[in-house]
Amino acid sequence: MKAVRLEAIGKISVRHVEVPEPGPDDLLVKVEACGICGTDRHLLHGEFPSTPPVTLGHEFCGIVVRAGNSVYGIKPGARITGDPNISCGRCPQCQAGRVNLCLNLRAIGIHRDGGFAEYVLVPQKQAFEIPLSLDAVHGAFCEPLACCLHGIDNAGIRAGSSVAVLGGGVIGLLTVQLARLAGATTVILSTRQASKRGLAEEVGATATVDPTAGDVIEAISGPHGLVPGGVDVVIECAGVAETVMQSTRLAKAGGTVVILGVLPRGEKVEIEPFGILFRELRLQGSFINPFVHRRAADLVATGAIDVDRLISRRVTLDEAPVIIANKALPGEVKVLVIPSSE
Repeated sequence: MKAVRLEAIGKISVRHVEVPEPGPDDLLVKVEACGICGTDRHLLHGEFPSTPPVTLGHEFCGIVVRAGNSVYGIKPGARITGDPNISCGRCPQCQAGRVNLCLNLRAIGIHRDGGFAEYVLVPQKQAFEIPLSLDAVHGAFCEPLACCLHGIDNAGIRAGSSVAVLGGGVIGLLTVQLARLAGATTVILSTRQASKRGLAEEVGATATVDPTAGDVIEAISGPHGLVPGGVDVVIECAGVAETVMQSTRLAKAGGTVVILGVLPRGEKVEIEPFGILFRELRLQGSFINPFVHRRAADLVATGAIDVDRLISRRVTLDEAPVIIANKALPGEVKVLVIPSSE
């Protein structure tokens, strides 16, 4: 089969490899769609830890074609979405219920072969069945949506909350929708790209801000801003130093800041502790998707989240390496790799 392989840091290619053989607890899944993520670019450039050589791709869904002899409840022919993050269940973090912080965490598409291939192996415990009636490409949104859902849970959004979302990529646009579902009545998205501001308003943002048009702090939380004094919750989704620095200045006293975007490993950001202390801000990291993948899959399956508008284009396995090796095109939200034309 064809697979997109991270051969080494800085080297990515399409290779022909053997179709993997499922173990007793594994599902062999024919991949229908797999999303390209900013993390894939970080992996290529060595900005996020991985174990090459490895097949990339962690946002996937597909059809089960074979099941190991210990698998129960999921049969060949079922469509599944895979939670790529495999915890050990034995370390102190796992035993405390913090499986996303597992000391032995391994991820499909990062440490073991992933979904940029015609087939992928998925342990049964990582597989979540979704309807066959669902558009197959929608299933590829379950993993990024699950990460956003964990961020929303960490944010503690309540009915009537005001929220600022920084970054108009797929994570920001999914977070806008989840914030509205969680009860926020004001959801402001800040992004440089006009097309993404328009898209944000289509999927639920009550207002958008162009950070290049003036002081974004004044525009959102200044005396004459959209929410004078600051918002209840700021969710940083861009993974950019500038927006991380903005985030603590946009939250009101007693507010919450959630860092959901992934900055390159080793990048530093200046933040003034005085403001965090005397305004009693809560600064919260949000890493991957513990115990929320089923909820995310249900939100996608029921149509509660609009994902169709977030699909920019669909490409083949052969096209994927060039796309991963370069920055996203202007206005691009989500590129989906479709391994087979069948």
